[in-house]
Amino acid sequence: MSWRDLTQVFASRRIGILLLLGFSSGLPLALTTGTLQAWATVEGVDVKTIGFLTLVGSAYTLKFLWAPFMDRYVPPLLGRRRGWMLVTQFALIASIAAMGSLSPRDAVVALALMAVLVAFFSASQDVAFDAYRTDVLATRERGAGAAVSVLGYRLAMLVSGGLALVIADSFLGWRATYWLMAGLMLIGVVATWFAPEPEVAPVPPRSLDEAVIAPLKDFFSRSGALFVLVLIVLYKLGDAFAGSLTTTFLIRGVGFTATEVGAINKILGLTATIVGALAGGALMTRLSLYRSLMLFGILQALTNFGFWVLAVTPKATLSMATVVALENLCGGMGTAAFVAFLMALTRVRYSATQFALLSALAAVGRTYIAGPSSGVLVAQYGWASFFLFTVAAALPGLALLRWRRADIEALDAEGQAGGLAPPAAASQTETR
Repeated sequence: MSWRDLTQVFASRRIGILLLLGFSSGLPLALTTGTLQAWATVEGVDVKTIGFLTLVGSAYTLKFLWAPFMDRYVPPLLGRRRGWMLVTQFALIASIAAMGSLSPRDAVVALALMAVLVAFFSASQDVAFDAYRTDVLATRERGAGAAVSVLGYRLAMLVSGGLALVIADSFLGWRATYWLMAGLMLIGVVATWFAPEPEVAPVPPRSLDEAVIAPLKDFFSRSGALFVLVLIVLYKLGDAFAGSLTTTFLIRGVGFTATEVGAINKILGLTATIVGALAGGALMTRLSLYRSLMLFGILQALTNFGFWVLAVTPKATLSMATVVALENLCGGMGTAAFVAFLMALTRVRYSATQFALLSALAAVGRTYIAGPSSGVLVAQYGWASFFLFTVAAALPGLALLRWRRADIEALDAEGQAGGLAPPAAASQTETR
């Protein structure tokens, strides 16, 4: 693809809309996690209760349970994908504003229940948005679309995370800050209203039973489906291990202050992730899906080695900034390629259910493997050995990717499920 074609891809209306919809998708997350915990801390809520508040985000890992409902039924306005986005966005405006009317000091249970609702509507918006992105993008736009939506998502997390804390602490207070965040959800409403429909409108499942069973039957009827599921778990496993304790390592393991970590690991790291996602999207317009996954996967593994360097060398701010920037840069590139890979695996007719299932599976490594075991590994073997292990943890995914190269290249060649598809040709309404 020429640079002129690349410019045309990033300048298309579909890609621009995804930036705004990505922002709408990312905005609610921090309001039920870090920002809510900060508010509860400032209001004097005990640490045990704050710990339980982390459970309010369970909807993000359970969203596949109601995704078939969103595949099956079509709201009366704006169609199946945009209609559900609009419904969830208005629900988010109301529920985020309701959180702002409560106080963790006086009504922590009610606030927690409202946060559960926000997480539910947010996860539901993600289901509709992921499906819409899959449906609306042409094959050559997937990398750019994934990159731009990651950019919008990360910017929103910066607004509802770090910026919200500053606004609440220095200007508006917590309640008004949540009301402001509710107002910012109107960005998503406007973007949804003006978002284009897919060029080919797929036929929704005829029944709820079909919406539940058919996506699973469709996926598992493909050659190599089980290997692909394992690849989804393994591809970013090394990255998940390294990221699980990065902040703790930089403070306790190396000796940086919280302010230094906040300024460099959070701000510089976020900036590098955004640049990496955009760079990854640009490179993916010129590389095949397989080459992108392999190249970015290798870079992800190698940059984890930088944390080993920090563990065995004297404390130096420049070293920390360099390692954090490179790790987040390559991680952003890997995320763009990985999201494009998930899009390539889904059928348009079942994109809400299949993408929700695949993205939930992608969280298995981070949530149930890397998270619980990282602390044990550090306590047993120390920081230096742990980060060498994170490099090794990336290798099985890369090996499996190389082994199934033909399947990945078939996805790229056919612009749909290609080599992973069942032998029978899909109908026009089920293809991109």
